[in-house]
Amino acid sequence: MIEIAGLQIAEMHLLLGGLALLFLLFFMLFMGMRSAARSARMTEPLVHQLGHLGARVQQLSDGQQQLAGGLNHVSEAQAASQANMLQLMEKRLADVSGKMNENLLGSARSTAKSLGELQQRLVAIDKAQDNITKLSGDVLSLQDILSNKQTRGAFGEIQLTDIVTKALPSDAYKMQATLSNGKRADCLIHLPNPPGPIVIDAKFPLEAYEALRRADNDWQLNEAAKMLRVSIKKHIRDISEKYILDGETADGALMFLPSEAIYAELHANFPELVREGFAAKVWIVSPTTCMATLNTMRAILKDARMREQAGAIRRELGLLFADVDRLGNRVENLDRHFHQAAKDISDIKVSADKAGRRAKRLDNFDFEELAPENPTVVPIKAPD
Repeated sequence: MIEIAGLQIAEMHLLLGGLALLFLLFFMLFMGMRSAARSARMTEPLVHQLGHLGARVQQLSDGQQQLAGGLNHVSEAQAASQANMLQLMEKRLADVSGKMNENLLGSARSTAKSLGELQQRLVAIDKAQDNITKLSGDVLSLQDILSNKQTRGAFGEIQLTDIVTKALPSDAYKMQATLSNGKRADCLIHLPNPPGPIVIDAKFPLEAYEALRRADNDWQLNEAAKMLRVSIKKHIRDISEKYILDGETADGALMFLPSEAIYAELHANFPELVREGFAAKVWIVSPTTCMATLNTMRAILKDARMREQAGAIRRELGLLFADVDRLGNRVENLDRHFHQAAKDISDIKVSADKAGRRAKRLDNFDFEELAPENPTVVPIKAPD
């Protein structure tokens, strides 16, 4: 080692370092004291603010306590309000439940009533369906009837019989009457002369009419019209030859068509057939016009019977006049009896009035009082 002035260099280094360290400590202490003084000056406002902040914190604590009390009061009020609300809601729920039960009961009754009515209507519908089914069967039966000429003729005769029986008295016609030529007429009306008995025969040219309705072109239409003309002309000729007999029947006859549609078709589109019937004195009638014609015949029959009974009517009128004359005489006799009875009653009243007046006069007389039954007898003395 190196030594200077009797010290070693290493010890010198240590000494210098200690001095530097000591200086540094003093410097730091000085600086700390300055910083502490400066910090004390700077913390004075902070301390003041901290004191003010403590007061605010105390106020906040007091406010928090008041708020806690208010919250407790509000909580209690809210609890009471909720309890009242619950009670009110329970009451309203009970009312609503009661009304709902009543409405449900009413709805159930209405539904039950509606179901009952629906059941009745279903029963009525079932009956109507049965009737429709039966009617459809009847329609099919009617088609079967009309498809056969014989049964179709019987159908026309039945319809004619129904109309005639409703329009005329039973002795004014005869169904299925046989004429002198051996021909059988469907109906013979006993009209007086003139015109005399008249025949009604039922005809039903259904095939020609149906062909006319089913025609799709002019050729089919012409063929169907030709068929209808041939059929109607044949019926007119047959009726004219069979049922118009000179001296036995009227000079005309009626051809009954049991179909208003065929009758309307003839008058609308085949007027020459109607005129041909007029020329042959065969008048075509439908159910409606036949009823009108029969009502006219009924008036004719009534008038004829009135003429036939004219003598009897005059005789009955004479007897009626005699009865009226006798009735007048008897009424006069009865009137005389009434007059005599009235006179007798008047005389009786006069006598009754006289008797009453005499009784009043007798009642006005003054009578002395009657003596007692045992009077006292006073003896009469003889004179001295």
